[in-house]
Amino acid sequence: MSRYLMNTYARLPVAFTRGEGVWLWDTEGRRYLDAVAGVAVCGIGHAHPRLAQALCQQAQTLIHTSNLYRVPLQEQLAERLCALSGMDNAFFCNSGAEANEAAIKLARLYGHRKGIETPIIIVMERAFHGRTMATLTATGNRKVQAGFEPLLGGFARVPYNDIRAVEQVGEHNRNVVAVLVEPFQGEGGVQVPEATYLERLRAVCDRFGWLLMLDEVQCGIGRTGQWFAFQHTRMLPDVITLAKGLGSGVPVGACLARGAAAEVFKPGTHGSTFGGGPLACTAALTTLAVIDEERLLENAAGIGRLMLESFQERFSGIAGVVEVRGQGLMIGIELNRPCQELVQWAMESGVLINVTADNVIRLLPPLIITREQARQVVDTVVSVVTRFLSNEARKTWS
Repeated sequence: MSRYLMNTYARLPVAFTRGEGVWLWDTEGRRYLDAVAGVAVCGIGHAHPRLAQALCQQAQTLIHTSNLYRVPLQEQLAERLCALSGMDNAFFCNSGAEANEAAIKLARLYGHRKGIETPIIIVMERAFHGRTMATLTATGNRKVQAGFEPLLGGFARVPYNDIRAVEQVGEHNRNVVAVLVEPFQGEGGVQVPEATYLERLRAVCDRFGWLLMLDEVQCGIGRTGQWFAFQHTRMLPDVITLAKGLGSGVPVGACLARGAAAEVFKPGTHGSTFGGGPLACTAALTTLAVIDEERLLENAAGIGRLMLESFQERFSGIAGVVEVRGQGLMIGIELNRPCQELVQWAMESGVLINVTADNVIRLLPPLIITREQARQVVDTVVSVVTRFLSNEARKTWS
């Protein structure tokens, strides 16, 4: 590891030199099936030729002018995202954390304009919204927060998938202005709520006059088999935050809003030097076009269902496997013990996976993954999990 890099990551002992589709090659020339996709970023795969060509052409034309001027590609991207989501307008930034910062600022300003001096946003246990000070506070992970106190005020935390807990906060606190929630929690262990959870949250927000703000940074842009995870329901949020898969690796984030939420920001209330630049917007527009034209939503839904059912069948009755859950190509396999070493084991077998929340194997393969490639992921994960649980059992017996 380079002594010139700050020690902020526990990196795996591998570096990649090139990618193509679902595949990555390391410095030794070994090939890996990437079932993490840059943590839900590379939805259309690595080095997609259409994206590469579009970026090259844009880089040769114009990379940056700033938001002091109109950016036509930004306007096109905003229109496209609003058409897909049912939102009214968009603010562009560079990451999911920035998108969530925008949403938090929007909610606070919304509250102040309603005469609420100390606006409160309800957030969830096990949530992850970013590592800036506001998003760190909103995140429901004490390990992420430790050492960064004092955290910000203005948040009330409740259990995920618990509507009554949300209602109780509203009944006892008149300063609540919004709920910020992930439709499916990613970093929190691929948590899948009840099917009616978002619709019931919508009803609670409507009753109290709150904004419903969805963090779709990880689960949006086709990851779950719909453009947005909320589209598995019949409700519309007030605010949606996006990043990760939106730019296929080029940094771009977005905060979308509708109705009253879409009218909150005015010139001077929020901004970004790099947000929505021509290069990032080209990446996002091309990504959306590829997902649409290559029918990757259908692929994500179909292959995701195949993988989920395969895992559920093959892990059925296996001691140590608590649950297999997910939606589309966002799959979690929860074990009854910490299992971080499985990342290295799977990598040695040629498949890249991730472990989150200490004991949940998280799979986020590219939306372009084929049946044969999905089978390879399933076979590899089942093999290493079975071996891991067997080894753990032998340790217990000894």
